[in-house]
Amino acid sequence: MTESRCQRRFFSIVAVATLLVSMVVSTPVAAQTETPRRGGVLLAVIGADPPSLDSHQESTFANIQLVAPLYSTLLQFDPFSYPKIIGDVATEWKIASDGLTYTFKIRQGIRFHDGSPLTAADVKATYDKIVFPPVGVASIRKNAYTEIRSIETPDPATLIFKLKFPSASLLANLASPWNVIYPKKYLDKDPNYFKTNVMGSGPFKFKSYTRGSTFEGERNPDYFVKDRPYLDGYKFFISPETSVRAAAIRSGRAYIEFRDLPNSEVEAIKKQLGNKVAVQETPMVGQFGIAINNTAKPFTDIRVRKALTLGFDRYTAGKVLYGITGLKIVGGLMRPGTDFALPDAELQKLPGFWKDADRSRAEAKRLLVEAGYPNGLKVTLKNRNVKLPYQDFAVFAIQEWRKIGVEVENRPLETAAWFSDGQNTGNFELIVAPTVEFADDPDQFLGRYATGSTQNWGRFSDPRVDDLFSRQARTLDPAERKKLCNEIEKLVLENAYYMPGLWWTRNVVHLTKVRNYVAPPSHYTNQKLQDVWLAED
Repeated sequence: MTESRCQRRFFSIVAVATLLVSMVVSTPVAAQTETPRRGGVLLAVIGADPPSLDSHQESTFANIQLVAPLYSTLLQFDPFSYPKIIGDVATEWKIASDGLTYTFKIRQGIRFHDGSPLTAADVKATYDKIVFPPVGVASIRKNAYTEIRSIETPDPATLIFKLKFPSASLLANLASPWNVIYPKKYLDKDPNYFKTNVMGSGPFKFKSYTRGSTFEGERNPDYFVKDRPYLDGYKFFISPETSVRAAAIRSGRAYIEFRDLPNSEVEAIKKQLGNKVAVQETPMVGQFGIAINNTAKPFTDIRVRKALTLGFDRYTAGKVLYGITGLKIVGGLMRPGTDFALPDAELQKLPGFWKDADRSRAEAKRLLVEAGYPNGLKVTLKNRNVKLPYQDFAVFAIQEWRKIGVEVENRPLETAAWFSDGQNTGNFELIVAPTVEFADDPDQFLGRYATGSTQNWGRFSDPRVDDLFSRQARTLDPAERKKLCNEIEKLVLENAYYMPGLWWTRNVVHLTKVRNYVAPPSHYTNQKLQDVWLAED
C-alpha cells in the first residue's frame, strides 16, 4: 500500500472513530423493560483472595470482581453490548485528525468516597502510574500503552493524551476495567497505597474485607449516575472449592458466581432449582496454558520445550476437559475466530497442533533423546490452588507428558504465592499460566511476549518478537496488523517459548431474581454492578 493510500485509510479510520465516539455519553440503556426494584444485597461467591487490592498491579478475577464496583474508569465497555465503548467519567472525547491527540472531557460533580472531587488531575495521576510507573511500582500493562508520549491536564475538566504514533487500539485499551481511577493525593503520598487500601468513586463504597472469608460493599448515595445503583450493597463469600460455591448457589446462600462453574455442577443446580436459576454460557477472552521458564535448565534447550508442547494432545484435551472445566477450543495466542487469530490451517503446521497425536509423541521422544534425555526427565509444575480449571487442566497435562517419559510433580500454591513465583521471581520450572484479557486486542494479548514484560512469565527474549510487536502497535491497516500478529504467534509457538493449551468457555450461573446482568466474554468486564437489581430479597 502506498503512503498516500495508507494516509487516506488512516484518516478514514480516524474520521469514523471520531464520528462514533465524539458524542455525549449517557447511562447505558437497560437490556430489559421491567421496572427495576431498589434495595437488597447481592450475594455472590468467588474462588480466591486477591494478592493485593491494587487493580493496576494485579491480573486476577479475585481482584477485579471484588473491587470494580468501588471504582470509576475513564471509559468502559457497554455492560449490555460488548465490545461497544462508552464513557464513564469521560462525557465526550475527540481524536485529532492526525491521530496523535486524544482529548477527553471529564464529568463534573463526581466525588470520591471521602468527599473529595474527582478531576482530570486524578485521571492523569492514575494513567501516569500505569504508563510511566515510578520505581518500585509494578505496572503489568504498560506495554499496551507504548504509543502514549505524555498526559496533560490544561484544566480540571480536560484530559489530553499526546501520542508518539497513531494507534489502532488506544480507545479500547482505555476502556480497560483494570484502570480504575485513584485520587491523586493518595498516589502522591504512596504509589503503592492501593495495594492495601480502597478509595474510589464507584457505585459502591468499601464496607469490609476478611481475608479468606468475605468482601462487602455498600451503596454510594452520592454516586454520579442518577438513581444508581439499585442494590443496597454486595457481598462476596470466598472459597477455592468449586463444590462449596456450587452448594451456595443451590442453597440460595449466594445468588451468583461470576466466573465459572463446571457443567456437572451446573446440571445439578438446574435439576434442583429449575426455573429459579439461569445459566449464561459465554466464550471466554482467554485460554489456559503453561509458562516454561526459558532461563532454567533443561528448558533453555528448545528441543525440551518443543517436546513438552508436542506431548500435549490438545484435541483430546478439548473433549475430555470441556465437561468439567469449560476448556474446549484449540487455538494459538489470539482467540480463535477473531480478527487477529492465526488461521487454523496455519496453526496445524506448528509443533503441538498437529492432529496426529501419535506422530507428535514420537517426535517429542526423539527430541528428548537428542537433547540428552533418553530415559525421560522429572520436573515440577507449579499451579494455583483454584480447582476450576487450574487443577483439572494440570492433571490432564501431567498424564499426557507421562506418555513421552516426562514425570511431573503438581505443586498447587495459594494465589499470592502463585503470582509471586510466576510473575515476580521466576521461581519455577513449569507453571500453569493462563492468558486472559478484557478484550481481543493484540496489544493486550501479545505484549506479554515482549522482552522484559512483567507478564512474560517465561522470561524469554526474542528481538524478532519485540520488533513485530512494536510494528503491529504502529499499524493502522488491519490486514497488515493481522499479518504481523500472526508472525508473532508463529515465532512464539515454533520456539515453544510459551505453551498454550485450550481456550475457555464459561457458565455464569445465577438465580433468576438477579436481573439486568449480561455476562460478557471476559470475567473482568461488566463488574461494576451499578445496573444490577434483585427481583426479591
